[in-house]
Amino acid sequence: MNSPLPATEQVSREGLARDTLAPLAHSRGKPRFNPVKIAPYLFLAPFFLLFAVFLAFPLLFSLYLSFQSWDATAGLASMKWVGLSNFTFTLTDPWYWKSLYNTASMALLSGAPQHLIALPLAFFLQTAFRRWRNFVVGLYFLPFITSSVAIALIFSSLYSTDFGMINLAIAEIGKMPGLHWIVPSKPIEWLYNPANVKPAVSVVVFWRYVGWNTVLYLSALQTIPKDLYEAARIDGANGWQQFTRITIPLLKPMIFFAVTLSIIGGLQLFEEPFILLPNEGMGTSQSGLTTAVYMYRTAFHDGDFGTASSIAWLLFITISALMWLNTRIFHRSGMKEEAQR
Repeated sequence: MNSPLPATEQVSREGLARDTLAPLAHSRGKPRFNPVKIAPYLFLAPFFLLFAVFLAFPLLFSLYLSFQSWDATAGLASMKWVGLSNFTFTLTDPWYWKSLYNTASMALLSGAPQHLIALPLAFFLQTAFRRWRNFVVGLYFLPFITSSVAIALIFSSLYSTDFGMINLAIAEIGKMPGLHWIVPSKPIEWLYNPANVKPAVSVVVFWRYVGWNTVLYLSALQTIPKDLYEAARIDGANGWQQFTRITIPLLKPMIFFAVTLSIIGGLQLFEEPFILLPNEGMGTSQSGLTTAVYMYRTAFHDGDFGTASSIAWLLFITISALMWLNTRIFHRSGMKEEAQR
C-alpha cells in the first residue's frame, strides 16, 4: 500500500506540472502559419498582379486621362484638368459622328450576313455530314485563326485596281456574249472609291468570322436531342419546318451570345480598315474611318491622349447601350423560357 506524499512535495509536483503545461496551452491558443490556407492566394497572386498592371491600371488611367489635357512628350507633369471639355469636343466633332456611322455601317454589313449564313450552314453540316464533318468545319474555322494582317494583305492584293484577281475575273465575265452590259467597262477601285470602301472591308470581316459563328452554332446544335427531330419527322415535318420550329427556338441562347460578340467586335473594328485602306485607315474622304481608327489617330497622330480617352469611353457607353438593347430584345423573344427547357 503506497503511503501518501507529504504536503510540501505534492504542492511542488503540482506546480512543476502547471509550469510545464502552461507554455503548451499558450502555444495552442496562438494562430499557426498554415501553408494550405495560404496556397490558393499565392496561386491567384500572379493573375491579380497581371490584371492590376495590364487591365485595371490602364482602364482607370484612361478614365482619369479623359478629363485631362496632356502632351505625352512633356511628361506627366504637363497634365491639366479640363473637366468635360474633351467629351464636349468629341460630341461636337463631325469626324466622330462620321466614324460612328462608318463603324455601324460596316458592323451591320459584315455582322448580319455572318449569322444569316452561319446558322443554316451549321444546320446543313450537322445533318448532311457525318464522317467528314470535322474536316469541313476546320476549313471554315481556318480564317478565324489566321493572322488578320495576313488576311488584310491578301485581300489588298485581290482588291488591286489594275492587277487584282477580282477585277480580272470581272473583266473575263464581261467578255462573255451578252454579259458586257452587266459589268463595268473600267476596273473597279475597291479601296479608293468611297462608295466601295464599306462593302470591301465588310467582305473581309465577314469572310474571317463566318466560320467562327458556324462553329458556335454547330456546337449548340449537337446539344439538341435527336428524338425531337425523329418525332417531328414522324409527324410529317419537313426539313424547313424542323429548322424553324425546333432548331431556331432552341438555339436562341447561342444566337444571343453570337450576336453579342458580333456587336462588340463590329464596333471595335480596327485592323482590317487600318491595313487595307490608304491614309492610315481613313480611306478616301474618311469613307473607311472607324471609331477605333479615329481614336488611334487622335492619340498617336495628333498627340491628344485626353480626347482619345474620351472617344474610348464614349465608345464603351455606346457598346453598353447596344448590349442592353440586345438583351431586352432577346428576353422579350422568350430566350429565358427556351434556355430553361
